[in-house]
Amino acid sequence: MVSLREETNIPSPPEVVWPLLSDPALVASCIPGAELSPDSGDGAWRGSIRVKFGPTVATFRGEASLKFDDVTKTCTVEGRGIDQRGASRALASGRLAVTGDTETKLAIDGEFSVTGPLETFVNAGGIHVARALLAEFSANLTKLVADRQGGAAPAETTDAPADTAAAATAAGAPPEQPPAPPRPAPAAELSAFSLLWRAFRGWLASLFGSKGYQ
Repeated sequence: MVSLREETNIPSPPEVVWPLLSDPALVASCIPGAELSPDSGDGAWRGSIRVKFGPTVATFRGEASLKFDDVTKTCTVEGRGIDQRGASRALASGRLAVTGDTETKLAIDGEFSVTGPLETFVNAGGIHVARALLAEFSANLTKLVADRQGGAAPAETTDAPADTAAAATAAGAPPEQPPAPPRPAPAAELSAFSLLWRAFRGWLASLFGSKGYQ
């Protein structure tokens, strides 16, 4: 098993970030190449990740069980996956925790393993790929939070809307509700070469104890 303990910061308070992290569809939209299937109602979320290797596109399918604790702002994850050819299989488990005051600290503590043709590669450099992928996710989540905060419509202060709502209620019609925020578009397709290059730079930085390669 490969252990992963990472932290990343989101420049928004936890009360803004946590509701987004509690929505699996929004989380999936921040993961490059990820697609989430509709909730089946059995407690497991299923989906896939498309990875582009030059002109070739590989698809990895999997499912995960998520348990959220709104009081402590934590989430535990148990997942498994298999590549489209059935040659490599993956298992993962972990815990995600949100803390902070005016800024959110997102801490991830987990482990994962891969069996099959990809096992040697994952054991040698999987931790650096995971860190690079987390950086991509963090950047996309930060943008999502900023878009949600910047897109909030100001409240109306004139008397006309209130009068209209009161008249509709008196007539037995429910008042109009503000439209729900639109779902964000999926993150750009994951390029294996780009991700591996970032992972390689992370490996160099850890090898020489310098951040100059990042």
